[in-house]
Amino acid sequence: MARLTLVFPEDQYYYSSQLTVRVTDINGANHLGNDSMISMISEARARFLYEFGVRETEGNGTGIIVTDLATTYKAEAHARDQLLFEVGVMDFNKYGGDITFRIRRVGDGALVAMAKSGFVFFDYRIGKVVPMPDDFRAKFPRVNWLD
Repeated sequence: MARLTLVFPEDQYYYSSQLTVRVTDINGANHLGNDSMISMISEARARFLYEFGVRETEGNGTGIIVTDLATTYKAEAHARDQLLFEVGVMDFNKYGGDITFRIRRVGDGALVAMAKSGFVFFDYRIGKVVPMPDDFRAKFPRVNWLD
C-alpha cells in the first residue's frame, strides 16, 4: 500500500500556537503517542477557530464537524518538548474544506508531523450538512476552491 504524503502550500497558513508535550502524552515507546497528537491537533484547531471568531457550534445550531483526519509523522517528540502548530485552511468547497497543520519542535525546528482535517458546516437542529457561511469564507480570501 502506498504511503500517505501531505504537502501544503506555504501561503495557506494563517495562525500558529505552541503546545507542550505533557508526561501523560507519552506512550510505552517513550515518545508522544498518536492519541495525544490527535488531541493536540484538536486543541490547535479550536484555538485557530477561536482566533478567527468562529465557534465550533454557533447559537443558531450550526457548527463545524470533522469529516476526516490524516496525519503523517516525521520525528518523535518527548515530554516537555514545545511544539509549534502552524494552522491553515485550503480546498474550500460549498460545504467546508480542509484545516491543515504543520507541527515542528521549537527547540531544533524539526518537523514532527503534518496533518489535514476535513470539515463541513452542519446544522444540528435538522441533522444535515449546510453550505459554508459567507462570513467564514470572507475570513480566508487566499483559499483555493474545489468545484
